[in-house]
Amino acid sequence: MFLGEFQHALDDKGRLTIPAKFREGLGPRFIVTRGLDHCLFVYPPAEWQELEARLKSLPLTKADARAFVRFLFSGACECEPDRQGRIMLPPGLRQYAGLEKEAVVIGVSTRVEIWAAERWAGYVAQAGESFGEIAENLEGLGL
Repeated sequence: MFLGEFQHALDDKGRLTIPAKFREGLGPRFIVTRGLDHCLFVYPPAEWQELEARLKSLPLTKADARAFVRFLFSGACECEPDRQGRIMLPPGLRQYAGLEKEAVVIGVSTRVEIWAAERWAGYVAQAGESFGEIAENLEGLGL
């Protein structure tokens, strides 16, 4: 399980350090792809394979299903951290997520997310204001 929030800077080559705590759970190679809300999703191989199996079951006749699968898979790349725990984020993924210098790497249960620091701060501020309302709308949350 991935938990926590970590601030990191991208270097001049577009490399980002993945926190050691997350590297253990992600393994020696993992998948990074475009995520929702203009962040990047990071999956360990087993989670990626499970997601892939679920997406394969979507009907090809549905335009939304085709679009989502294309979006997710076309942006995906396999990453392998170097000895310092850094990964090279391709320019397209950096551009999609608005990653320039400062990033926030967060744990979200079965995946890791990479956010541009400014976007994450804005998201937290907005979601924080409506956290109680969001929880009320989620039946069976059991908080």
